[in-house]
Amino acid sequence: QVQLVESGGDLVQAGVSLRLSCVASGRTSSNYVMDMGWFRQAAGKEREFVTGISWSGRTTVYEDSVKGRFTISRDNAKNTVYLQMNSLKPEDTAVYYCAARVRNLGTGWRSQANYDYWGQGTQVTVSS
Repeated sequence: QVQLVESGGDLVQAGVSLRLSCVASGRTSSNYVMDMGWFRQAAGKEREFVTGISWSGRTTVYEDSVKGRFTISRDNAKNTVYLQMNSLKPEDTAVYYCAARVRNLGTGWRSQANYDYWGQGTQVTVSS
């Protein structure tokens, strides 16, 4: 079992930057090769894919609305994945969830069903 804990959410003004972190514990990188992803859910909306990164870090995938503003990275030695968010917009307001998967690696990034483990989420609120 893998536990994921997100942190870094905050209330910020539009245009600023914020970095989210997600720490994995339990049976983690020492036991599993895992893709990692970030999803978000705005109030009253479905949870949606934001970005994903492969185990090696060589493959990254982004949802169109965050391309060029958000950057995903990982440090496997620290069992941590990061989401650097720049030029934040009010429409980025959501609860951000970290997700991990040990199967279907490298494919179907956007499908929530392809992820095995989820964090509890961290709130990001961007005011205009």
